[in-house]
Amino acid sequence: MVPTRFGRTTSMCPPQAADRPQTDPLLVVRELRIRAGDRNVLGGLSLEIAPGEVHALLGANGAGKTTLAHAIMGCAGYAPQSGEISFAGERIDGLQLHERARRGIALAWQEPARIEGLTVKGFLTTGAPGADPSATLSAVGLDPAEYLERFVDRTLSGGERKRIELAGVLALAPRLAILDEPAAGIDLLSLDEIVSVIGAIREKGAAVLLITHEESIAAGATAASQMCGGRIVCRGTPQEVIANFKARRCSRCDGDSCGHG
Repeated sequence: MVPTRFGRTTSMCPPQAADRPQTDPLLVVRELRIRAGDRNVLGGLSLEIAPGEVHALLGANGAGKTTLAHAIMGCAGYAPQSGEISFAGERIDGLQLHERARRGIALAWQEPARIEGLTVKGFLTTGAPGADPSATLSAVGLDPAEYLERFVDRTLSGGERKRIELAGVLALAPRLAILDEPAAGIDLLSLDEIVSVIGAIREKGAAVLLITHEESIAAGATAASQMCGGRIVCRGTPQEVIANFKARRCSRCDGDSCGHG
């Protein structure tokens, strides 16, 4: 497990003896607001992630975690009504998805896409022609001899596509990797491999925003936050945030802060 860093606290999180090390943050999200119909999906959310940090983000379904991931990546339909997003000191909330990708942001989707007619090898090298697809497949527990020439289509299981998606992020060597539920569809015996992939991404110099419900994965982060009602309600060590998250009263977020935080 990597050493834990401390973060600022709000609400029920216990007070911290020290704040995170003084370093310029890689990602800064300030007072981000996104509406969907009459609902505030993100209600003035603020978050910072330092270079090399693995930041676990926990929250009940509906809390806005995936919306935040898509907003940072610049996905269509997730433009904020107010607030700002900065990356490496540059304001990026007005940039398109491909422009953010060129700056070193990568997103592993919660539900990986099926791409008819594209081989796994092609998928792994399209955005990273210098990457070794065999090495990245091996890193996620897939045999290159079996998978390189397979197609990224419905013949792959959800778990296989999830692993290939993670291999794609590893191949890109991003500055910030956003992993949305990387353990979804992965059997319990494979969780150690997911942890190893996250470690490999970090070893390449990337920061990681780790969206997960899996306690064993979140516990290995260097910092953590909890979302409720579209805002951060708790910041601290992974152990503290996990405990706060487990003590919540709701199984699904209705879009309003329930007062748990």
